Amino acid sequence: METVYEVKGMTCGHCVGSVTQELSALPGVESVDVVLETGKVTVKSEAALTEDAVREAVDEAGYELVGVAN
Repeated sequence: METVYEVKGMTCGHCVGSVTQELSALPGVESVDVVLETGKVTVKSEAALTEDAVREAVDEAGYELVGVAN
């Protein structure tokens, strides 16, 4: 399953690393791809993740989950 999220507040490579690390730690996550310029984060996982779990991981990294990207 692949879901694209929008995250606000990322400004550098360290931001990308923090978000990637936190999301990668969620159960079932296979890969995380962050595009700094657009704030889009693509998460591939074995099963659907709850938005609450994703929001908590992004918050832990210090950024804001806007929601699922259109």
